[in-house]
Amino acid sequence: MRSKINIIELVVVAVLAVMLVIVIPVVHASGLLSDYYIALWGKYLCYAVLAISVDLLWGYTGLLSLGQALFFSLGGYMLGMYLMLMIGKLGAYAQAGNNPNLLPDFMVFLGHTFLPWFWRPFYSFGFAALMVFLLPGLLSCIFGYLAFRSRIKGVYFSILTQALTYAGALMFFRNDMTMGGNNGFTDFKFLLGCDLRSPATKRGLFIATSILILTVYLGCRWLTRTKFGLVQRAVRDSEVRVLFSGYAAASYKLFVFVVAAIIASLGGALYVPQAGIINPSEMWPDKSLEAVVWVAVGGRGTLVGPVIGAVIVNWLKSWATRMCPDWWLIILGGLFILVVLFLPRGIISIPGIVIKWWKRAPLDDLAPAPVAVKSEVKA
Repeated sequence: MRSKINIIELVVVAVLAVMLVIVIPVVHASGLLSDYYIALWGKYLCYAVLAISVDLLWGYTGLLSLGQALFFSLGGYMLGMYLMLMIGKLGAYAQAGNNPNLLPDFMVFLGHTFLPWFWRPFYSFGFAALMVFLLPGLLSCIFGYLAFRSRIKGVYFSILTQALTYAGALMFFRNDMTMGGNNGFTDFKFLLGCDLRSPATKRGLFIATSILILTVYLGCRWLTRTKFGLVQRAVRDSEVRVLFSGYAAASYKLFVFVVAAIIASLGGALYVPQAGIINPSEMWPDKSLEAVVWVAVGGRGTLVGPVIGAVIVNWLKSWATRMCPDWWLIILGGLFILVVLFLPRGIISIPGIVIKWWKRAPLDDLAPAPVAVKSEVKA
């Protein structure tokens, strides 16, 4: 039965790959899909990358992190700094003749007369791309080392990650950080010399995001099926047994935590040029909680399920906030309750349930078997 479920998963992934990389860009190039919608679906895919990072931690390692939105936003800010510097003479103050040093508009508004030292390297796209990897990776490594060395787990780990992202949001709200304060970064013009308002650029960003999510999915799928992945799931099922077997569970959790942070950061970096804005509200803990809902709705511990959950929930959010904005939070909460009660394995489990129902077989066979780690004893 497990092999049939894997085949269904691969078929779903193949169909999604064709749709994302070929069909949707062709439809957009033909004029049947507007620039607004291809950018909107690009944002959905960026959220799906964030959902995969949550699933890698929660679904496969048993670490419920409520701080993934922080790493998502940090990736966005790192690329956003480059995009702000690329505005140049097209800024509002520069065109009015009040910005001879071509500073970002928010700096001129706050009375700055020169560019802070840590902004200057971001004139280079290569440096900005490096920081998308380096800053979230370093922060997650330090935080994870301290947390896992102290054997913090369960609800305490969730609370600490939530506190981390809340502290980050409060820090970025401060105007004296010269990171845009409450308004953040917006009004981007160019990326690598390409006009971000151009349909071809929007299409290219969508294709880049599609390739990213496929690469992340395949990489995580490979990782979770190696020996490392077996230990990872054993940590989720029984960390005490893993420790008695001689494995350093803290090292495994730290590695996964850093990888998940970098994945979330990559999603945030591609989110910014498509959304056209990044501000501290993306760091609020409720964003991380939403990502947990996406994973639960799609299917925890499946990788492809969180992608489907992120897209469906965010599409539903776009529709509900337009048609019935006062009911959106109630709809989201109701959806989460329904999934927990009637689809505990998420939407991705529906085909398997239908097959089981068709064959009149018990549904208990769909439950994933616990992974045991055996220690090697040398004679």
